[in-house]
Amino acid sequence: MDTIFDVLIIGGGTGGIMTSSQILKKDPSLKVGVIEPGDTHYYQPAWTLVGAGTYDMEKTAKPMKEVMPDKVTWIKDKAVGFKPKENKVTTEKNGDLEYKYLIVSPGLVMAPEKIEGLPEAMEKGVVCSNYTDPEYVWETLKNFKGGNAIFTQPNTPFKCGGAPQKIAYLSADYIRNKINDKESNILFATPGTVIFGVTEVAETLHKVLDRYDMDLKTYHAPVKIDPENKKVYYNYIGEEEQIPGIEEGNKYGAKLTDDNLVEIPFEMLHLAPPQKAPDFVEESDLVNEEGWLDVDHHSLQHNKYSNIFGVGDVCALPTAKTGAAIRKQAPIVIDNIFKLMADKEADNASYNGYSSCPLVTGYGKMVLAEFDYDNNFTPDPKLKQMLIFDSSKEHYRLWLLKKYVLPYLYWHKMLKGKKV
Repeated sequence: MDTIFDVLIIGGGTGGIMTSSQILKKDPSLKVGVIEPGDTHYYQPAWTLVGAGTYDMEKTAKPMKEVMPDKVTWIKDKAVGFKPKENKVTTEKNGDLEYKYLIVSPGLVMAPEKIEGLPEAMEKGVVCSNYTDPEYVWETLKNFKGGNAIFTQPNTPFKCGGAPQKIAYLSADYIRNKINDKESNILFATPGTVIFGVTEVAETLHKVLDRYDMDLKTYHAPVKIDPENKKVYYNYIGEEEQIPGIEEGNKYGAKLTDDNLVEIPFEMLHLAPPQKAPDFVEESDLVNEEGWLDVDHHSLQHNKYSNIFGVGDVCALPTAKTGAAIRKQAPIVIDNIFKLMADKEADNASYNGYSSCPLVTGYGKMVLAEFDYDNNFTPDPKLKQMLIFDSSKEHYRLWLLKKYVLPYLYWHKMLKGKKV
């Protein structure tokens, strides 16, 4: 096997496959290697729909060999370390691999241990999560018999920032309308300050909350799960002296503990686990103080090593970690690498933080939030071809886009290196 590559890519996820495909379309003569130990490639954006019983899990997976570009050298191995001064990546089985240019795109990993009791709660099936087992989320939802249904997210960066909300809205639709339960309490609790950072989208989401008689708690960071007694504990990080929602007789049975945590009992709890960069990245000198790949926010070039670039969730970028973001990042990274190959400056600094969050708000309803680093609402003009003139509002056509069009584009266009 080759051990020296023109371009070496870590990760066979969306970022790795997309960039390798586009590079080889531009110059098939290049030696491109992809380090990826997994046998299966998943289209994870559909897991939200799997968790609501409206998409088959099998359709979200394909063998890795089917999506890996033909001319790529697939190194079926784990990256375990970096030697950036020697232009090398260390792998578990194949030793050191040398590169001229490196693209770091291994995604992120779940870190449930960052919340006390969460690993045990997930193991026992007390807590469900679309991030780890969407089929079990659907089983949990079908078996819900009333009470407190809580949906929450961690106080760490995590992929697909809208995912905890999507399953909350779909579950609320199921509870309120499919099984006609008007009495259960449905809560979305977030460490954030608002329901969504884009004003136009937030206005719609507040109407969705009202429609489902669903409560929003901001400034609530989950810190502990009691799996035996089915209770979740939050650290209130707001500035109000009196923590809202814990008054005596409140409908959730929420109360303040002796150590100043908000305790809420639950019958159903969906939680996005805390997430972080993989250990071999986090423990390297390629990261910033928070442990994410330290790249320029606009060129994706590493701030210390000029022949290293990042794509996707592992990057320290102040925008949502989504496949849509990768779609905009990959061409910029590739353009900069080809400029360096031509002894030019990597001066493409055009990434503006674009990301997209398809917010499913119910069965047959969706809002499409597209935005940049400044949370400006930046809808794709081509949506008008679908007769969607304001994607900050709920549309059935956007639901069709989510369920049918985007998976097709992903498998047959994006991963093949074709322009979408």
